[in-house]
Amino acid sequence: MPELPEVETVRRGLAPAMAGRVILRAEIRRPDLRWPLPPGLAARLTGARVEALRRRSKYLLADLAGGDTLIVHLGMSGRMLLSRAEAPALAAGAERDPLAAFAHGHPLPQKHDHVVLDMEGGARITFNDARRFGAMDLWPTETLEAHPRLAALGPEPLGNAFSEAHLAGRLAGRATPVKAVLLDQRAVAGLGNIYVCEALWRAGVSPLRLAGSLDAAEVARLVAAVRAVLADAIDAGGSSLRDYRQADGELGYFQHAFAVYGREGEPCARAACSGILTRTVQAGRSSFHCPACQRA
Repeated sequence: MPELPEVETVRRGLAPAMAGRVILRAEIRRPDLRWPLPPGLAARLTGARVEALRRRSKYLLADLAGGDTLIVHLGMSGRMLLSRAEAPALAAGAERDPLAAFAHGHPLPQKHDHVVLDMEGGARITFNDARRFGAMDLWPTETLEAHPRLAALGPEPLGNAFSEAHLAGRLAGRATPVKAVLLDQRAVAGLGNIYVCEALWRAGVSPLRLAGSLDAAEVARLVAAVRAVLADAIDAGGSSLRDYRQADGELGYFQHAFAVYGREGEPCARAACSGILTRTVQAGRSSFHCPACQRA
């Protein structure tokens, strides 16, 4: 499933084509994704101006001028793909059809293209989702934080609210592994298995450690490590392990920089460490770490 860096990379790729532009035409090719799509979605989107394109945790949020926000979750295999085409040249004095560009130069529809947005300026945004675990919804912008999928989310890990004091408070007294707390979206929003494994390695903390056993120095290192690994992953365009693609269809590249994830049996990459990376299953998910340098 795309995690925060992948969703943020998609947002940045789509923003120039969507923010401040009108959705000239919305085409909905099926009634549902993971859940039923909102009634009349095509009509409600067509003609709406996108005021801003934001991200909250692993959700894309397109604020519309009419007062609603389009909420998009990519699920396991969803992609928001951008294509561009220019309208054909017209004779002097002829009127331009604002939708003319979309008959020229865009890819042919694919089997799993479920939602298509033709944007002012000639861009087309296509939501493609082979497994249909993705989701879309429309919700009043002024009450967006009350949406059932957003209401319980913790602070953004790249924002000021994700502080040493906040994380220390969420870890204090907990007799559960620290990794489980970091994956709890109520504690911090947007983190997934890959980046938690990588952040714990950078911080020198074992995923097996009980949350309440971390001291202040370890918490500080972990907060810094979470921020750094997310920033590095965004700079690399995210991680492409299976289905993920950036908005332009390109792969992400952070998977080539993994220090521990998926590297079971390989030497630890930390300087002067002679440890061998191991894989452990925690709550049904694989944890990768170095038992030599990640304090247990």
